[in-house]
Amino acid sequence: MKQRNPGILAINGGSSSIKFAVYENTAALPLRIYGEIVNIGQSGTHLSFNDDGSKPDRTLSLAHTDYAAAVDFLFNWLAKQPEFADVKLVGQRVVHGMQRTEPAWVTASLLDELKGIISFAPQHLPHEIGMMETLALRYPNLPQLACFDTAFHHDMPNVAKWLAIPRRYQALGVQRYGFQGLSYSYLLNALGQLGDPAATQGRVILAYLGSSTSLAAVLNGHSIDTSMGFTPASGVMMSTCSGDLDPGVMTYLAHSEKISIAQFNQMINCESGLLGVSELSPDIRDLLADQATDERAAEAVALYCYQVKKCIGGLAAALGGLDTLVFSGGIGTNEAQIRAGICQGLAFLGIELDYARNSRSAALLSAEQSRVRVRVIAADPTLSIARAVRRCT
Repeated sequence: MKQRNPGILAINGGSSSIKFAVYENTAALPLRIYGEIVNIGQSGTHLSFNDDGSKPDRTLSLAHTDYAAAVDFLFNWLAKQPEFADVKLVGQRVVHGMQRTEPAWVTASLLDELKGIISFAPQHLPHEIGMMETLALRYPNLPQLACFDTAFHHDMPNVAKWLAIPRRYQALGVQRYGFQGLSYSYLLNALGQLGDPAATQGRVILAYLGSSTSLAAVLNGHSIDTSMGFTPASGVMMSTCSGDLDPGVMTYLAHSEKISIAQFNQMINCESGLLGVSELSPDIRDLLADQATDERAAEAVALYCYQVKKCIGGLAAALGGLDTLVFSGGIGTNEAQIRAGICQGLAFLGIELDYARNSRSAALLSAEQSRVRVRVIAADPTLSIARAVRRCT
């Protein structure tokens, strides 16, 4: 029997989902298995997977819905897969790396460091740390690489990092960091493969629109600003996150509703965004289906498009113009109506859609006369993780 090449396991854990992939550790990184556990902490928690490199089409239900149980379920299931037997290296997304600019091998010291900054990303870091610790207990000789979502934005200019609060808090790490860097890294790499100099060395806005939404302004291949700031809950509204919020709202609710810090944190992370405005669903597909008959759904969709549009205008100002706009994420790649709503009225920036192309989610959406190229690219942060593992070995 021909000996198979070693494998890389890439794990992208979110606040309520875990996406994973096993790649062959060769230059092309062929995909061997891909899957995801979704709805963690909710009803209908399940694992979907496929072992032929295509979109997951097989499903297993989970009896327990908490995150630790989902992690155990995943590793128990992986242990039975022949592809996992070849895994010699693991890469994991870590949402916050503070000032770290490169991936780092997981050690006891690194885990202690991450535990010390849990307050910077309480919705994510505990799960990510727990997953690394669980894997280390099960497979103590399996090297793990932590890949930081914040690293992509590390060289943003200071003016994009500063917060207008007393300078003494900078020493505590209170600044704008930016997130979703693994997705942005993948998108930049994909743009580079198009052979379009304006896409790689020009003025680019990457719009990652999904359950978590953010945008990044990229100049000559470097992030110069982004919508998310101190935490992943900031920026434009998302499925359940409020995005940027007047700090006076916290003060007002604390006095008038006697809301605690914990309750406020729960509200802005889990009860706001599309869900909060619509009072119906955090899923934009549901809201698009209901908007003709439910005013709340229509208002949530309109607010989402408006906030993303306004963010594009602000980032274009930071860039001094715009050459390329990329839509990505589950909403950005699949929802033509949302893309159209965002781009409507942006002709002054040079953004003009070809609506026939947009309706079929073509790779290039812009009209022939558009000064700005508008593209759709599906992001693959797990592949970014696998590439990082190869670079570091």
